[in-house]
Amino acid sequence: MTAADAIVLAGGRASRMGGVDKPAIVIGGRSMLDAALAAVAGRGRTVVVGPHRPELNPEIRQVREVPPGSGPVAAIDAGLRALAGSTAPLVVVLAADMPFLTPSAIAELLRHEAESGAEAVFAADESGRPQYLIGVWRRSALGSALAELDSLINQPMKALVPADTRIVALAGIADCDTEEEVRMARALAADTTPMTLDEARNTLRDSLTRLTAYRTNLPSVRGAALAAPLTAADALPRFDVSAMDGYAVAGDGPWRLRRDIGFAGGQRPVGLLPGEAVRIATGAHVPDGTTTVVRDEFVRVDAGGTLHRLPDTPIRDDIRRRGEDRDPGDLVAPEGAPVTAALISAAASVEVTEAAVRGPVRARIVMTGDEIRSEGPLRAGQTRDSIGPILPDLLAGSSIRTLDRVHLRDTPNGFDEVLAAADDCDLLVIVGATGGGAADQLRGAITRAEARILVPRLRLRPGGSTVVAETQGGTTILGLPGNPFAAVATLLALAPAIVEGRTGAHPARPLTGPLHNAADVSGPVTRIVPARIAPTGGWIGDPTVRTAHLGGLVDRDGLVVVPAEASDGISVEFLVLPL
Repeated sequence: MTAADAIVLAGGRASRMGGVDKPAIVIGGRSMLDAALAAVAGRGRTVVVGPHRPELNPEIRQVREVPPGSGPVAAIDAGLRALAGSTAPLVVVLAADMPFLTPSAIAELLRHEAESGAEAVFAADESGRPQYLIGVWRRSALGSALAELDSLINQPMKALVPADTRIVALAGIADCDTEEEVRMARALAADTTPMTLDEARNTLRDSLTRLTAYRTNLPSVRGAALAAPLTAADALPRFDVSAMDGYAVAGDGPWRLRRDIGFAGGQRPVGLLPGEAVRIATGAHVPDGTTTVVRDEFVRVDAGGTLHRLPDTPIRDDIRRRGEDRDPGDLVAPEGAPVTAALISAAASVEVTEAAVRGPVRARIVMTGDEIRSEGPLRAGQTRDSIGPILPDLLAGSSIRTLDRVHLRDTPNGFDEVLAAADDCDLLVIVGATGGGAADQLRGAITRAEARILVPRLRLRPGGSTVVAETQGGTTILGLPGNPFAAVATLLALAPAIVEGRTGAHPARPLTGPLHNAADVSGPVTRIVPARIAPTGGWIGDPTVRTAHLGGLVDRDGLVVVPAEASDGISVEFLVLPL
């Protein structure tokens, strides 16, 4: 880590906000001063210029410009004097009014200073406006610039800026000078706070835009969900039918056996007279006059063709009466029921083949990264795409249909084009580019597209960098980590909730059971690890997970979601591997 001292300006009062102590304003669970201190932590000495704050770490030196409130130039001079004796060649100067300042932003400024050798490097916000109170200075240049000024009091920062400078555009360095900017920053902070897995799932179920309902043939849309209750169009059974192979009889026996036979789907036998019986097959329409059906094993036929009930056999009515399962208009499945094989069969049995549905969800898979290659020989620095080919199967396990799979190289505007062309699918599954690195462009593209962020991050390992958003056109964006195991684990955990949110399907019942070695596999946050079924029931999780590939899933039955600091025997959720 590059050594650099830091001067954090935290003095004065915010006149445009009624004179409040602006650095102490809390946004996203921490003060703006804390954000500035966290951005420079661990690099060198830190000086805070402003009113004394007893809550600060004693290692942070606190000084005051003279006279108090005499402006940023005077405050920088006071801070530099407090750093006398330090040998660090660089000094970071920050104003404590940027709630989203990060260590990576400071690292980027330091990198540009090292590459350019400039006397000072300053950040520019997303509008291109230079922010002279977030910069990296050569200590010697800063000292010379201060010494050249006749007066330090109420000088503008531009009076201090040297000719040899560089401007670097950075995200997340906008300052807060008004109550409206604070309000907007707090709203944005709420959109960047990591969610628990349960919070994320509930948000997706409740907040995703529903797909448009339409009527269609049910067998063609397995994986969709009913957009209205499904009711029976006809009775089940449609008429009285035999429930067993046996004999339809009229009155008490013995019975005179007729020669005709009733078959399922065949012509209905003519009506029975009292004392008559007719051979009948399971599912056949019983003739008029039938008292009951007697199954084969309960009767015998004598040489004269008379049917007798065997002694001590139970008296049963083996007839399925018209409508005993469903009458016309009866509910077959409620709105939100997933269209499964069972539902399709149940609907067909009551003469329903069409229904109003939403879905199924149609997805486009986007693999990212210049280093990823799906076909052909690998070149220097490349690695094989080991998860793209299996993602359609994983998505199918959650009733998501894959439309196509594309590869996106690391370019500044590639994601903008992908998001702009996403109106022909319901879900974009994007693997990689969700972090904060130089090549991770997805979050910036989401912001530029003015997409609505639903899940900014997850309080989960692996998978913390996951992001879920919705475009203005209603397409869901699922941004998964590029790490193969993290991508698969997070996909299996979130995909069902996305389907439920888009289609209105009822939440599926989780598969749960005891995790016998929970203490060995749990950590400070929720984890997802491979697991196998224990011989006595429940699961045994893998304490060690190699996340760079899916080799750890070989000979495993699924994954378990392990709560933080879990104890042995705790009931956990099991995610089935649809492989």
